[in-house]
Amino acid sequence: CIGDLDTARCAGTLQAIQAAGGEGQALRCDVTQEADLQAAADWLKQHWGGVDIVVNNAGVAQAGRIDEVPLSDWQWIVDINLLGVVRGCKAFTPMLRAQRSGHIVNVASMAGLIHLPAMSSYNATKAAVVALSETLLAELADDGVRVSVVCPAFFRTNLADTMRSTDPALEKVTRKLVERSRHSAEDVADKVFRGVQARHFHILTHSDSKTAWRLKRMLPYSVFTALMRKQIEKFAANARKPA
Repeated sequence: CIGDLDTARCAGTLQAIQAAGGEGQALRCDVTQEADLQAAADWLKQHWGGVDIVVNNAGVAQAGRIDEVPLSDWQWIVDINLLGVVRGCKAFTPMLRAQRSGHIVNVASMAGLIHLPAMSSYNATKAAVVALSETLLAELADDGVRVSVVCPAFFRTNLADTMRSTDPALEKVTRKLVERSRHSAEDVADKVFRGVQARHFHILTHSDSKTAWRLKRMLPYSVFTALMRKQIEKFAANARKPA
């Protein structure tokens, strides 16, 4: 069952599911509206008798330095990236607890674990999703409900289409990093599927990101920061190259 604002994209996804021999349902769902998420939970309870896995995936991006980003952009990204996940968890948790089974999968980002400059609003919302997920992991354990948090790096999605930025150059770099990534959405979905099967809490989909996260936890922060600055410069140089 797919919940999305873009019903045309839902239809395309359902066609792919049907072509593969599966069945599905699409519901119009705005994650900034608690009533929409509750309606989705109610539909699943009525028509499918419950839910096994809830994936809170909706997200947007915002880039810019702290003194340049308007508070309206902060409110926009918090409402979707953080409160959208909160609403999803809040709507479905009563059903999962009553079932004494199920799995919540919250999609965060490597930005929730490693915080690049000029991305403060995005980093803050994704770090909050990681914190929320860790809280629910303990909170729901006695109810038989599992929790995972997905932390992918750049991969090919439409994230850049709705991105807001106060720096056109930074937006251009981010767009190129997304478009030129060797990782597709299908690749990431497959790793998430296997991570859920294995009951992993942290699902890190990019091997180089796993290494960076380990380094952050092991190295003195000054050393880690210096390494990250070099990596950022490398990313920027690659993104400036012609396609």
